[in-house]
This record gives sequence, structure tokens and C-alpha cells, in this order.
Amino acid sequence: MSISTDVASIQIMAEVYKKNSTQSVFEKTVNSLVQEVPYIDWVGIYLITEDQNLQLVESSDDADDLGWEYNGELKFPITNSMEQQIGLIVVRSKQAIAFDVTDVTTLETIAEAIGQICYSN
Repeated sequence: MSISTDVASIQIMAEVYKKNSTQSVFEKTVNSLVQEVPYIDWVGIYLITEDQNLQLVESSDDADDLGWEYNGELKFPITNSMEQQIGLIVVRSKQAIAFDVTDVTTLETIAEAIGQICYSN
């Protein structure tokens, strides 16, 4: 795991465990990942609506989700305490081979924490 991913995950987890507002956690997540990890260029958090569509609720750049410019993308489900998927974190990079297995593990942990803490039943 890169030091930059470590720093971002610590910042995010601190916000999650402070039990601040959901919006605050979402903002900290997208901002920390883009600001601290040099190869992450865009982050979006989507929630599943009542009609089972994904709705973007927070992103690092609303005007530019990188469209066709990104070369790497990872998606992580956000699940609630009943293990139902309630959303998705999408991370994009302009670099072709940007992510490694430790990034995946860290981002899975972040998605899980967001779902369990912010949306516990």
C-alpha cells in the first residue's frame, strides 16, 4: 500500500468513526482520495434509489467525471449492516495501470466502513 493511500484512508476512517453527517463522510472520502493519492483523478459515491437506479451523491468533480479519458476504474459496493448493497464508490485514474492489490483492499475497507457506520440499522 502506498503511503498516500494510507494517509487518505486514515483521514476517511477518522471522519467515519466521528459519526459526523453522512454528507461529511462522503465529502471527506472523495476529497481525501483525490488530494492524497496522486494517481486517483476522480471519485464518485453513488447511492441506490428506491427504483433501484444509481444516483451520484458526491464526487470530486461534478463537472468532469473523466468521461472517456480514464484508463483505470475500480468499483466498490457500499453495503448496510444487513449486507444489502445500498451504493457504490467509483475510483478512476487516467493512468493505465495505477491500482494494485493493496489499493483494492484499502478501498474495500473504506466502502465497508461507510456502509456499516453511516447506514447501520
